[in-house]
Amino acid sequence: MSSMDNTSPFLAMQRVEGQIKALLRQVDPDLLSADEKKAFASLRRLVVDTRLDIRDYELSETRDEQLKCAVTAKKRLVRLRAMILAAGIAFGPADVAQLTAHLEQIESRVL
Repeated sequence: MSSMDNTSPFLAMQRVEGQIKALLRQVDPDLLSADEKKAFASLRRLVVDTRLDIRDYELSETRDEQLKCAVTAKKRLVRLRAMILAAGIAFGPADVAQLTAHLEQIESRVL
């Protein structure tokens, strides 16, 4: 976690996104049920949307814009953590602990 201490929330989220996508690539889609495939697709979209929300937060030009983006980004970070906890097929306990810790750290640095 300390490797993210001095990193912007956006760069930290890019790293987390890479970790999540790498873990998802290790799962054979043929072994997933239709519901699990939908959950994985939702997780992939949510990771990208979260990264983009954090980018928008960092690029905000006004305080009001930054506050709005922060609210949206935090909501997505909470949803993303919940999805990671629910995605047991792709993530082992160590992965879940590491990813959720990184996401919590990112969230704490967004206003």
